[in-house]
Amino acid sequence: HIAVLEDEYAALAKRAATLSPDALADALIELLVTLHPRVKSLSALMEARTDKMEIRDRARGHAIAGIAAALRVCAPELEDALARDIAAVVLNTMKVLRGMLAKDAPTTSGAPDELRRMHRLYLTDRLQPFRRTSDGITDAEP
Repeated sequence: HIAVLEDEYAALAKRAATLSPDALADALIELLVTLHPRVKSLSALMEARTDKMEIRDRARGHAIAGIAAALRVCAPELEDALARDIAAVVLNTMKVLRGMLAKDAPTTSGAPDELRRMHRLYLTDRLQPFRRTSDGITDAEP
């Protein structure tokens, strides 16, 4: 399952240079929706609550690293530590969305769409300052 996850995130990272933060947010959600049926046990593993689960920590680490790589391709001036922080937020948002879609989390009929909107707004806000403009200059925060 981890190999599948790594392959999917690597493919997304290759596409990320051509995606806006909005489009990357949608691509991450699409990845979750298409990947989940193929690796359901991985989702369960990533949610495991035991203290000593090296495999769980590895799976979470791979997911965060894969998301962070795509974020840094989309926003090249984004520092690695911040990319990993944002990736952790994205991963948790995606887990909540998966729970809403599966009816395992508190939800209403419109809540998944609202979470998608929140996801797009968050990534646009966090990534846009670190993207290169057509003249090669970024608007990176100091």
